[in-house]
Amino acid sequence: MVNVKEQVPNSIGAWVAGEWQGANTASETLPVINPATGQPLTELVENSASDVDAAVQAARSTFESGIWSRASVADRSTVLRRIAQAIGEQSETLAQLETLGAGIPISQSRGRHVQRARLNFEFFAEYISQAAGPVYDQNPDYLTFVRHEPVGVAGLIAPWNAPLALATMKLAGAIAFGNSCVLKPSELTPLPFVPLMSILKEAGVPDGVVSLVNGRGPVTGAALVEHPQVDAIAFTGGTQTGRQIAATAGQTLKRAVTELGGKSANIVCKDANLERALDSALLAGFSNNGQQCLAGTRLLLERSIAAEFTDRLVQRVNSLKIGPPERDDTEIGPLISQAQLERVQGFATLAHQSGLDVLTGGQVVPGSQGFFFAPTLVRADSNSQPVCREEIFGPFVTILEFDDLDEALSIANDSEFGLVSYIWTEHLGSAMRAADALRTGVVWINTPLYRELRAPFGGFKHSGIGRDGGDWSRGLFTEAKTVSLPRRDFPLARMGAG
Repeated sequence: MVNVKEQVPNSIGAWVAGEWQGANTASETLPVINPATGQPLTELVENSASDVDAAVQAARSTFESGIWSRASVADRSTVLRRIAQAIGEQSETLAQLETLGAGIPISQSRGRHVQRARLNFEFFAEYISQAAGPVYDQNPDYLTFVRHEPVGVAGLIAPWNAPLALATMKLAGAIAFGNSCVLKPSELTPLPFVPLMSILKEAGVPDGVVSLVNGRGPVTGAALVEHPQVDAIAFTGGTQTGRQIAATAGQTLKRAVTELGGKSANIVCKDANLERALDSALLAGFSNNGQQCLAGTRLLLERSIAAEFTDRLVQRVNSLKIGPPERDDTEIGPLISQAQLERVQGFATLAHQSGLDVLTGGQVVPGSQGFFFAPTLVRADSNSQPVCREEIFGPFVTILEFDDLDEALSIANDSEFGLVSYIWTEHLGSAMRAADALRTGVVWINTPLYRELRAPFGGFKHSGIGRDGGDWSRGLFTEAKTVSLPRRDFPLARMGAG
């Protein structure tokens, strides 16, 4: 059995040019806290603007050398497959480190997060081996084709709620297309990236292609976004931070894709398969401790089924197993931090003060040592309530009722967010109406939490700008170059010939 606590280093610094960098006299250190206990696990060396510059310079030098940027597709694909294989072989270590630092139940770290990290590298290995550029031969005088060349140095900023899965989506895409990159994971969840850097090196990623910097967004993240030699930014995180990143990136005309918050509607119609819809409501609202941007946090129930569905949902929520995230049977672990615990508690308090019906939960788990909040259901009387408008980011679901599909779609779209939406119905016409009407980047019909990596993922409105996945990742991480050549000699105007 892997004991990852013995593998946690005393200090975590930056990874630059294939080596770990320690602290210097000016470095600030940040505690890395175990959210299940509230106790420190290790310390993180926060990287300054000069540290970030060193990482970017290493990435730029390696990119210009061509050792990776001009490597063949076959060679890059082989390395990506080796990374995927190594992640599979070290999956238990990676899963336990993710659970230790993020509080994600170990069954979910094993079954979803680490497997998704492995799949990200497998997917891009396959994608680059199949992708091709268009050829245009409609003009009889010219043949024109399109090349996709690496953009250069990419800055990758990943969140704390799904550290490996979301960081490796960006990382695999960036290096698949020949870029160098600098990755900044959340300062709250650095642990799984320590073995990941070794995996990359041992798989054959040249030193300098991937660097890792650590620290808070306003310090380390800002330095990365502002750096003039960073050509593209891929960010997943909060909406307010995303706005700042997009504005800053625009000052140096670097491209940016931001995947931001959500307040997703989960619509359950009276003709739905209610057993599956009930299972989905729990998965969409409470898996990953409710800390996921695509959570179905607004549960919209058709009025004729609302009472029975709610009663059954309350029973199931009350039966969720809350406990240490390293236990195999735990379904709900801790929130990521004391600050997040206080935020979620604040919304529960507001629900009580507003006279809303708190059906279950609404408080810190009694006697818990870490940042445990009881899974919460609130029946709201209007979509205008703050608990229906703002992203809470915890195990907190609000219930609204509707009379017909038009009303449900109107409620669902009445949000500043537009990341994903869910609808449960056995009526094909209703499903297609929803697919047409819902203003979200993803619509899930009779299914929860499915990610098709070949398709674009991203949001409408305040849920982000741009997409990733397949062709859309290629659009972020490459420059399109048009090349035209003559198919035959043809008359040219002879200026100055008299």
